Amino acid sequence: MHKKLINPEELYDGSANGMSQAVQEIQSNLLFISGQVAWDKNFQVTATTMEEQLKQALTNLDRVLAASNASVENLVHVKIYVRGEVADHMEALQPVIFQYLGTSRPSLTGIGVASLASPETLVEVEAIASVYS
Repeated sequence: MHKKLINPEELYDGSANGMSQAVQEIQSNLLFISGQVAWDKNFQVTATTMEEQLKQALTNLDRVLAASNASVENLVHVKIYVRGEVADHMEALQPVIFQYLGTSRPSLTGIGVASLASPETLVEVEAIASVYS
Protein backbone atom coordinates (compact mmCIF):
# COMPACT_ATOMS: atom_id res chain seq x y z
CA MET A 1 0.00 0.00 0.00
CA HIS A 2 1.18 3.47 -0.86
CA LYS A 3 -0.25 6.40 1.00
CA LYS A 4 0.12 10.16 1.00
CA LEU A 5 -0.35 12.15 4.21
CA ILE A 6 -2.32 15.40 3.93
CA ASN A 7 -1.76 18.06 6.61
CA PRO A 8 -2.68 21.62 5.53
CA GLU A 9 -0.71 24.31 7.35
CA GLU A 10 -3.95 26.22 8.10
CA LEU A 11 -5.13 23.44 10.43
CA TYR A 12 -3.90 22.24 13.80
CA ASP A 13 -0.93 19.87 13.86
CA GLY A 14 -2.16 16.42 14.87
CA SER A 15 1.24 14.72 14.65
CA ALA A 16 1.68 14.75 18.44
CA ASN A 17 -1.44 12.58 18.59
CA GLY A 18 -0.18 10.31 15.80
CA MET A 19 -2.70 11.51 13.21
CA SER A 20 -2.89 13.25 9.87
CA GLN A 21 -5.76 15.43 8.72
CA ALA A 22 -6.21 12.99 5.84
CA VAL A 23 -4.56 10.01 4.21
CA GLN A 24 -4.79 9.27 0.50
CA GLU A 25 -4.43 5.61 -0.45
CA ILE A 26 -2.74 6.01 -3.82
CA GLN A 27 -3.81 2.79 -5.55
CA SER A 28 -7.52 3.18 -4.81
CA ASN A 29 -7.50 7.00 -5.01
CA LEU A 30 -9.51 7.11 -1.79
CA LEU A 31 -8.97 9.98 0.61
CA PHE A 32 -9.83 9.28 4.26
CA ILE A 33 -10.39 12.57 6.08
CA SER A 34 -10.05 12.69 9.87
CA GLY A 35 -12.86 14.20 11.90
CA GLN A 36 -12.89 17.95 11.38
CA VAL A 37 -14.04 20.18 14.22
CA ALA A 38 -14.26 23.93 14.83
CA TRP A 39 -10.67 24.20 16.07
CA ASP A 40 -8.07 26.75 15.10
CA LYS A 41 -4.35 25.99 14.83
CA ASN A 42 -4.08 26.15 18.65
CA PHE A 43 -6.76 23.50 19.30
CA GLN A 44 -9.19 26.23 20.40
CA VAL A 45 -12.90 26.05 19.55
CA THR A 46 -13.77 29.02 17.35
CA ALA A 47 -17.58 28.97 17.58
CA THR A 48 -20.14 28.39 20.33
CA THR A 49 -23.29 27.08 18.62
CA MET A 50 -23.66 23.75 16.85
CA GLU A 51 -24.57 25.52 13.61
CA GLU A 52 -21.49 27.79 13.77
CA GLN A 53 -19.28 24.84 14.67
CA LEU A 54 -20.61 22.84 11.72
CA LYS A 55 -19.84 25.72 9.37
CA GLN A 56 -16.26 25.93 10.71
CA ALA A 57 -15.78 22.14 10.58
CA LEU A 58 -16.93 22.20 6.94
CA THR A 59 -14.51 25.06 6.23
CA ASN A 60 -11.74 22.90 7.69
CA LEU A 61 -12.96 19.98 5.56
CA ASP A 62 -12.69 22.25 2.50
CA ARG A 63 -9.09 23.04 3.46
CA VAL A 64 -8.23 19.34 3.55
CA LEU A 65 -9.99 18.73 0.24
CA ALA A 66 -8.18 21.67 -1.39
CA ALA A 67 -4.81 20.40 -0.12
CA SER A 68 -5.69 17.11 -1.84
CA ASN A 69 -6.62 18.82 -5.13
CA ALA A 70 -10.24 17.89 -4.51
CA SER A 71 -13.56 19.55 -3.70
CA VAL A 72 -16.96 18.75 -2.25
CA GLU A 73 -17.76 17.04 -5.57
CA ASN A 74 -15.21 14.33 -4.70
CA LEU A 75 -16.95 13.36 -1.45
CA VAL A 76 -18.44 9.86 -1.47
CA HIS A 77 -19.33 9.51 2.23
CA VAL A 78 -19.76 11.99 5.09
CA LYS A 79 -20.37 11.27 8.77
CA ILE A 80 -21.57 14.06 11.03
CA TYR A 81 -21.26 13.46 14.76
CA VAL A 82 -23.30 15.71 17.04
CA ARG A 83 -23.27 15.97 20.80
CA GLY A 84 -26.69 14.73 21.84
CA GLU A 85 -29.66 13.46 19.86
CA VAL A 86 -29.30 14.12 16.11
CA ALA A 87 -33.01 14.83 15.63
CA ASP A 88 -32.86 17.63 18.22
CA HIS A 89 -30.43 19.57 16.00
CA MET A 90 -31.53 18.78 12.44
CA GLU A 91 -33.62 21.93 12.00
CA ALA A 92 -30.50 24.08 12.54
CA LEU A 93 -27.99 21.80 10.84
CA GLN A 94 -29.89 20.64 7.74
CA PRO A 95 -29.70 23.99 5.88
CA VAL A 96 -25.93 24.18 6.53
CA ILE A 97 -25.45 20.61 5.27
CA PHE A 98 -27.62 21.23 2.20
CA GLN A 99 -25.81 24.46 1.32
CA TYR A 100 -22.40 22.83 1.71
CA LEU A 101 -23.10 19.61 -0.20
CA GLY A 102 -25.26 21.16 -2.91
CA THR A 103 -25.61 18.78 -5.82
CA SER A 104 -22.68 16.58 -4.72
CA ARG A 105 -25.03 14.34 -2.70
CA PRO A 106 -22.59 11.86 -1.10
CA SER A 107 -23.87 9.20 1.26
CA LEU A 108 -24.43 10.80 4.67
CA THR A 109 -24.68 9.47 8.20
CA GLY A 110 -25.66 11.48 11.28
CA ILE A 111 -24.60 10.09 14.64
CA GLY A 112 -25.48 11.37 18.12
CA VAL A 113 -22.71 10.96 20.67
CA ALA A 114 -22.10 11.72 24.35
CA SER A 115 -18.73 13.43 23.82
CA LEU A 116 -16.31 14.61 21.15
CA ALA A 117 -12.71 15.85 20.95
CA SER A 118 -13.08 18.43 23.73
CA PRO A 119 -15.83 19.51 26.13
CA GLU A 120 -16.52 22.58 23.94
CA THR A 121 -16.77 20.56 20.72
CA LEU A 122 -20.39 20.08 19.63
CA VAL A 123 -20.01 18.68 16.10
CA GLU A 124 -17.42 16.74 14.10
CA VAL A 125 -17.35 15.87 10.39
CA GLU A 126 -15.50 12.86 8.96
CA ALA A 127 -15.41 12.05 5.24
CA ILE A 128 -14.17 9.81 2.45
CA ALA A 129 -13.49 11.23 -1.01
CA SER A 130 -12.40 9.78 -4.33
CA VAL A 131 -9.42 11.72 -5.71
CA TYR A 132 -6.68 11.34 -8.30
CA SER A 133 -3.04 12.19 -7.70
